[in-house]
Amino acid sequence: MTVPMHKTALVVGATGLIGDILTHRLVDAPFYEKVKVLVRKSLNWQHPRLQEIVFDFDHPNGLLTQADDIFCCLGTTMKKAGSKAAFRKVDYQYPLDIARLGLASGARQFAIVTALGADPNSSIYYNKVKGEVERDLTALNYPNLLIFRPSLLLGNRSESRLGERIGAGFMRLFNPLIPDKYKGIEAEKVANAMLITIQQGLTGKHIFESDKLQDY
Repeated sequence: MTVPMHKTALVVGATGLIGDILTHRLVDAPFYEKVKVLVRKSLNWQHPRLQEIVFDFDHPNGLLTQADDIFCCLGTTMKKAGSKAAFRKVDYQYPLDIARLGLASGARQFAIVTALGADPNSSIYYNKVKGEVERDLTALNYPNLLIFRPSLLLGNRSESRLGERIGAGFMRLFNPLIPDKYKGIEAEKVANAMLITIQQGLTGKHIFESDKLQDY
């Protein structure tokens, strides 16, 4: 039986490794009538269900465009961001702003990619910021909050990240010897997990660690 298409999805971070895969999955999924993406510039590809929305992440005023389900795949690195403040803006402030505006605009589900080891009390700045955004998203009391904590992501990025390429090569070589929770994970599996779990009618807060994501 075909599921009727009546919902709207919103993707933030559609140009990233997971976000790109997820957006392509969403426009072909039977669950959504429309897939909106917040962008600074065009994705340069078209689909009948895809709607690009130019958005000023630094000045997110007013209500967000209406969506039922929001998928947040935003993320950067300290090197690319250039400073701790710039990193925190992308990985903490932007997701939180989008979540607040989305909730006020009627969104019922929010799915976000953070990272393995996310902990607001961590001494590692990267993990600390990821943990803080999880904590403060939880305080918004979304009807359904889905948190995905992948280990090192494997896949073909459009941008070059030398450290991640080296890490990915190491992971692929020694993956059989690494505990499941810490094994590298294909970005495709994370995207699949986001799409599948958000259709399951869950309520409350749910965290998916990297070893569980391997099942998708």
